[in-house]
Amino acid sequence: MNTTSYIGTELLIDNIAGVASPSIVAYFNSLNSGDFAATAALFTDNACLNPPFDLPLSGRDAIATYLEREARGMIFCPESGAMLIKDNDIIQYHIQGKVKTNYFTINVSWLMQLTPADRICLVEVKLLAPLAELLKIKR
Repeated sequence: MNTTSYIGTELLIDNIAGVASPSIVAYFNSLNSGDFAATAALFTDNACLNPPFDLPLSGRDAIATYLEREARGMIFCPESGAMLIKDNDIIQYHIQGKVKTNYFTINVSWLMQLTPADRICLVEVKLLAPLAELLKIKR
């Protein structure tokens, strides 16, 4: 079961159903607090972020810069997750939820890969909406 609360207007996620990774919870909390340097610090040195509508980014500095530019003011609401892969090299989760902006709310999925030491090495963000709806929000 998810547990969330608010501190002022900031969404604080305590737990995501199906997710056992403290780094994933910290990822969403740092995004929601607007602390994108802290978000990037959760990634490995050569990690990748694959955002919708943009080219993949590699490295903590590029990820922090992108998030500062694109994620400010968004509210990230993970609802549930499931571990897809766990082996000696990688742990992979699929997470479903919503992202809220001042203009719209959209269903989103995140594919997240972590090292066995719980460091994020990949985040792929997919918008889950009909093409006509996506075309309305593309820059």
